Amino acid sequence: MAITINMTKAKELFKDKIRTIRKPLLEAEDVVYIKALETDDADAKSASVTKKQKLRDATDTSSIANATSEAELKSAWDTDLLGTNPYS
Repeated sequence: MAITINMTKAKELFKDKIRTIRKPLLEAEDVVYIKALETDDADAKSASVTKKQKLRDATDTSSIANATSEAELKSAWDTDLLGTNPYS
């Protein structure tokens, strides 16, 4: 009998890993945002807001939702946003 991957469960575990990785990234970005508030740096505030939204949206990408194999799911990791892919 062949071993099969439960993609529904795999996607949830993948999203949980993203949530774990993004928590400290969001916390660090909160510091950046507060510093931008203190210095009244509109560009830095805007960039921080954008980055935080991208982090929040990291679990809701079409590449995760549409993944039909383990390889596709692993490749859905956004290294630019989340850093090193723990699945590679």
